[in-house]
Amino acid sequence: MPVSQIIAMAGAPGIGKTTWIKQQIAPGNAQIPMPVVFFCLGAGTVPIDLTCMAAEFPSIQILLEGQELQLIEQIDNGATAFIELGFHLDLQSGAMLLDSLSEHRTLQRVAFIPSGLEVSVWHDWADEIRSAECKFELNELQVWRSPLTGQVLDPASLNVFWYELTHAAYGEVYRCKGIFDMPDGRAFYIDFVEGMADSVYVPLNLPRWLEGRPERFSGIEVVGRGFDSPAIAQSITDCCLSDWVLTQYQQQIKQSLLLSA
Repeated sequence: MPVSQIIAMAGAPGIGKTTWIKQQIAPGNAQIPMPVVFFCLGAGTVPIDLTCMAAEFPSIQILLEGQELQLIEQIDNGATAFIELGFHLDLQSGAMLLDSLSEHRTLQRVAFIPSGLEVSVWHDWADEIRSAECKFELNELQVWRSPLTGQVLDPASLNVFWYELTHAAYGEVYRCKGIFDMPDGRAFYIDFVEGMADSVYVPLNLPRWLEGRPERFSGIEVVGRGFDSPAIAQSITDCCLSDWVLTQYQQQIKQSLLLSA
Protein backbone atom coordinates (compact mmCIF):
# COMPACT_ATOMS: atom_id res chain seq x y z
CA MET A 1 0.00 0.00 0.00
CA PRO A 2 1.55 3.35 -0.98
CA VAL A 3 2.25 5.85 1.77
CA SER A 4 -0.06 8.87 1.80
CA GLN A 5 1.56 12.22 1.14
CA ILE A 6 -0.37 13.78 4.04
CA ILE A 7 -0.70 11.94 7.35
CA ALA A 8 -3.01 13.58 9.91
CA MET A 9 -2.92 12.42 13.53
CA ALA A 10 -5.22 12.93 16.49
CA GLY A 11 -5.94 11.20 19.76
CA ALA A 12 -5.46 11.04 23.50
CA PRO A 13 -2.51 12.71 25.26
CA GLY A 14 0.56 10.69 26.21
CA ILE A 15 -0.40 7.73 24.08
CA GLY A 16 2.43 7.62 21.56
CA LYS A 17 1.74 9.99 18.67
CA THR A 18 5.16 11.62 18.69
CA THR A 19 6.94 8.29 19.18
CA TRP A 20 5.08 6.89 16.19
CA ILE A 21 6.10 9.86 14.02
CA LYS A 22 9.74 9.36 15.01
CA GLN A 23 9.51 5.72 13.98
CA GLN A 24 8.09 6.70 10.61
CA ILE A 25 10.80 9.23 9.79
CA ALA A 26 13.75 7.38 11.34
CA PRO A 27 16.79 7.06 9.06
CA GLY A 28 16.52 3.94 6.95
CA ASN A 29 12.73 3.89 6.79
CA ALA A 30 12.34 3.92 3.03
CA GLN A 31 8.54 4.00 3.27
CA ILE A 32 8.50 7.72 4.04
CA PRO A 33 10.00 9.74 1.18
CA MET A 34 11.96 12.87 2.00
CA PRO A 35 11.63 15.77 2.47
CA VAL A 36 9.35 15.68 5.52
CA VAL A 37 7.45 18.55 7.11
CA PHE A 38 5.79 18.45 10.56
CA PHE A 39 2.89 20.81 11.33
CA CYS A 40 0.95 20.95 14.59
CA LEU A 41 -2.45 22.52 15.23
CA GLY A 42 -2.94 23.59 18.83
CA ALA A 43 0.70 23.91 19.91
CA GLY A 44 0.31 27.67 20.23
CA THR A 45 3.20 29.36 22.02
CA VAL A 46 4.35 26.09 23.65
CA PRO A 47 5.60 23.86 20.79
CA ILE A 48 7.33 21.25 22.96
CA ASP A 49 7.03 18.26 20.62
CA LEU A 50 7.95 20.32 17.58
CA THR A 51 11.09 21.61 19.28
CA CYS A 52 12.15 18.10 20.31
CA MET A 53 11.50 16.81 16.81
CA ALA A 54 13.59 19.59 15.25
CA ALA A 55 16.50 18.83 17.61
CA GLU A 56 16.42 15.08 16.93
CA PHE A 57 15.70 15.30 13.19
CA PRO A 58 17.29 18.52 11.90
CA SER A 59 16.58 17.54 8.29
CA ILE A 60 12.80 17.85 8.67
CA GLN A 61 11.04 21.20 8.46
CA ILE A 62 8.96 22.29 11.45
CA LEU A 63 5.98 24.59 10.87
CA LEU A 64 3.74 26.32 13.40
CA GLU A 65 0.22 27.67 13.20
CA GLY A 66 0.20 30.69 10.93
CA GLN A 67 2.54 28.97 8.48
CA GLU A 68 -0.18 27.16 6.55
CA LEU A 69 0.93 28.72 3.27
CA GLN A 70 4.43 27.35 3.75
CA LEU A 71 2.88 23.95 4.51
CA ILE A 72 0.93 24.00 1.25
CA GLU A 73 4.03 25.11 -0.65
CA GLN A 74 6.13 22.29 0.80
CA ILE A 75 3.47 19.70 -0.06
CA ASP A 76 3.17 21.10 -3.59
CA ASN A 77 6.93 20.63 -3.89
CA GLY A 78 6.61 16.95 -2.99
CA ALA A 79 7.15 16.89 0.77
CA THR A 80 5.52 14.28 2.99
CA ALA A 81 3.50 16.12 5.65
CA PHE A 82 2.70 14.95 9.18
CA ILE A 83 -0.09 17.08 10.66
CA GLU A 84 -0.92 16.67 14.34
CA LEU A 85 -4.15 17.94 15.89
CA GLY A 86 -3.78 18.74 19.58
CA PHE A 87 -5.84 16.41 21.77
CA HIS A 88 -7.64 19.39 23.30
CA LEU A 89 -8.95 20.58 19.91
CA ASP A 90 -12.28 19.82 18.33
CA LEU A 91 -11.54 17.64 15.31
CA GLN A 92 -13.53 20.06 13.18
CA SER A 93 -10.93 22.75 13.86
CA GLY A 94 -8.64 21.08 11.36
CA ALA A 95 -11.32 20.02 8.89
CA MET A 96 -11.02 22.99 6.53
CA LEU A 97 -7.24 22.68 6.24
CA LEU A 98 -7.30 18.90 5.74
CA ASP A 99 -10.14 19.07 3.23
CA SER A 100 -8.26 21.70 1.25
CA LEU A 101 -5.00 19.77 1.29
CA SER A 102 -6.62 16.49 0.29
CA GLU A 103 -8.41 17.79 -2.81
CA HIS A 104 -5.61 16.64 -5.11
CA ARG A 105 -3.43 14.62 -2.71
CA THR A 106 -3.65 11.40 -0.70
CA LEU A 107 -4.60 11.89 2.96
CA GLN A 108 -4.54 9.32 5.74
CA ARG A 109 -6.12 10.03 9.14
CA VAL A 110 -4.58 8.09 12.03
CA ALA A 111 -6.18 8.12 15.50
CA PHE A 112 -4.39 7.09 18.70
CA ILE A 113 -6.89 5.88 21.29
CA PRO A 114 -6.89 4.06 24.64
CA SER A 115 -7.17 0.28 24.47
CA GLY A 116 -10.73 -0.84 25.10
CA LEU A 117 -12.33 2.35 23.80
CA GLU A 118 -14.72 1.16 21.11
CA VAL A 119 -16.75 4.26 20.26
CA SER A 120 -15.45 7.83 20.02
CA VAL A 121 -15.25 10.82 17.70
CA TRP A 122 -11.77 9.61 16.77
CA HIS A 123 -13.21 6.35 15.42
CA ASP A 124 -15.54 8.29 13.13
CA TRP A 125 -12.72 10.58 11.98
CA ALA A 126 -9.91 8.11 11.34
CA ASP A 127 -8.91 5.82 8.50
CA GLU A 128 -6.59 3.90 10.82
CA ILE A 129 -6.86 3.23 14.56
CA ARG A 130 -3.85 2.64 16.81
CA SER A 131 -4.51 1.58 20.39
CA ALA A 132 -2.33 1.88 23.48
CA GLU A 133 -2.80 1.57 27.21
CA CYS A 134 -4.03 4.72 28.96
CA LYS A 135 -4.13 4.95 32.76
CA PHE A 136 -6.53 7.89 33.10
CA GLU A 137 -10.01 8.99 32.08
CA LEU A 138 -10.19 11.44 29.19
CA ASN A 139 -13.29 13.40 30.15
CA GLU A 140 -12.98 17.00 31.38
CA LEU A 141 -9.21 17.15 31.28
CA GLN A 142 -7.53 20.35 32.42
CA VAL A 143 -4.60 21.70 30.39
CA TRP A 144 -2.11 24.32 31.53
CA ARG A 145 0.83 25.55 29.46
CA SER A 146 3.49 28.18 29.88
CA PRO A 147 6.45 29.27 27.75
CA LEU A 148 9.68 29.61 29.72
CA THR A 149 11.89 31.04 26.99
CA GLY A 150 14.81 32.95 28.50
CA GLN A 151 14.55 31.25 31.88
CA VAL A 152 17.29 28.99 33.23
CA LEU A 153 16.36 26.66 36.08
CA ASP A 154 18.31 25.44 39.07
CA PRO A 155 18.61 21.66 38.54
CA ALA A 156 18.08 20.65 42.17
CA SER A 157 15.03 22.89 42.51
CA LEU A 158 13.63 21.56 39.23
CA ASN A 159 14.03 17.97 40.42
CA VAL A 160 12.12 18.73 43.62
CA PHE A 161 9.39 20.56 41.72
CA TRP A 162 9.04 17.77 39.15
CA TYR A 163 8.78 15.12 41.87
CA GLU A 164 6.06 17.12 43.62
CA LEU A 165 4.24 17.75 40.34
CA THR A 166 4.16 14.06 39.41
CA HIS A 167 3.20 12.92 42.92
CA ALA A 168 -0.02 14.93 43.24
CA ALA A 169 1.33 17.82 45.34
CA TYR A 170 -0.60 20.26 43.11
CA GLY A 171 -3.55 18.00 42.28
CA GLU A 172 -4.10 15.17 39.82
CA VAL A 173 -1.51 15.30 37.03
CA TYR A 174 -1.70 12.60 34.35
CA ARG A 175 0.71 13.96 31.79
CA CYS A 176 3.37 16.63 31.96
CA LYS A 177 6.25 17.45 29.70
CA GLY A 178 8.62 20.31 29.24
CA ILE A 179 11.84 21.67 27.80
CA PHE A 180 14.08 23.33 30.37
CA ASP A 181 17.35 25.23 29.98
CA MET A 182 20.06 24.33 32.51
CA PRO A 183 22.93 26.47 33.90
CA ASP A 184 25.51 24.33 32.05
CA GLY A 185 24.02 25.51 28.75
CA ARG A 186 22.17 22.32 27.90
CA ALA A 187 18.44 21.95 27.33
CA PHE A 188 16.55 18.92 28.64
CA TYR A 189 13.23 17.40 27.64
CA ILE A 190 11.39 15.85 30.60
CA ASP A 191 8.32 13.66 30.10
CA PHE A 192 5.88 11.97 32.49
CA VAL A 193 2.75 9.95 31.81
CA GLU A 194 0.56 8.35 34.48
CA GLY A 195 1.56 4.70 34.76
CA MET A 196 5.24 5.26 33.93
CA ALA A 197 7.71 3.97 36.49
CA ASP A 198 9.83 7.11 36.17
CA SER A 199 9.97 10.34 34.23
CA VAL A 200 12.13 10.43 31.12
CA TYR A 201 15.00 12.93 30.97
CA VAL A 202 16.51 13.54 27.52
CA PRO A 203 19.26 16.08 26.70
CA LEU A 204 18.40 17.79 23.43
CA ASN A 205 20.88 17.90 20.59
CA LEU A 206 21.34 21.66 20.76
CA PRO A 207 24.44 23.87 21.20
CA ARG A 208 25.28 24.85 24.77
CA TRP A 209 23.97 28.32 25.59
CA LEU A 210 26.53 30.04 27.79
CA GLU A 211 26.10 33.71 26.92
CA GLY A 212 23.25 35.31 28.83
CA ARG A 213 19.67 34.12 28.73
CA PRO A 214 18.77 31.56 26.06
CA GLU A 215 16.99 32.92 23.01
CA ARG A 216 15.39 29.58 22.15
CA PHE A 217 12.12 27.98 23.13
CA SER A 218 11.55 26.33 26.48
CA GLY A 219 8.24 25.65 28.19
CA ILE A 220 5.98 23.28 30.09
CA GLU A 221 2.62 21.55 29.59
CA VAL A 222 0.54 19.92 32.34
CA VAL A 223 -2.54 17.75 31.79
CA GLY A 224 -4.72 16.50 34.60
CA ARG A 225 -7.76 17.32 36.64
CA GLY A 226 -8.31 19.75 39.49
CA PHE A 227 -4.68 20.86 39.80
CA ASP A 228 -3.55 24.24 41.12
CA SER A 229 -2.03 26.00 38.10
CA PRO A 230 -1.14 29.26 39.94
CA ALA A 231 0.82 27.23 42.50
CA ILE A 232 2.60 25.36 39.70
CA ALA A 233 3.48 28.64 38.01
CA GLN A 234 4.87 30.06 41.26
CA SER A 235 6.95 26.95 41.92
CA ILE A 236 8.50 27.16 38.46
CA THR A 237 9.29 30.83 39.05
CA ASP A 238 11.02 29.86 42.29
CA CYS A 239 13.25 27.46 40.31
CA CYS A 240 14.48 30.17 37.93
CA LEU A 241 17.92 31.70 38.35
CA SER A 242 18.55 35.42 38.71
CA ASP A 243 20.79 37.24 36.21
CA TRP A 244 23.66 37.38 38.71
CA VAL A 245 23.53 33.69 39.62
CA LEU A 246 23.19 32.69 35.96
CA THR A 247 26.27 34.75 35.06
CA GLN A 248 28.30 33.06 37.81
CA TYR A 249 27.22 29.61 36.64
CA GLN A 250 28.07 30.36 33.02
CA GLN A 251 31.52 31.72 33.87
CA GLN A 252 32.30 28.58 35.88
CA ILE A 253 31.10 26.28 33.09
CA LYS A 254 33.11 28.13 30.42
CA GLN A 255 36.26 27.93 32.56
CA SER A 256 35.68 24.23 33.15
CA LEU A 257 35.20 23.57 29.44
CA LEU A 258 38.42 25.46 28.63
CA LEU A 259 40.40 23.43 31.19
CA SER A 260 39.06 20.14 29.83
CA ALA A 261 39.67 21.06 26.17
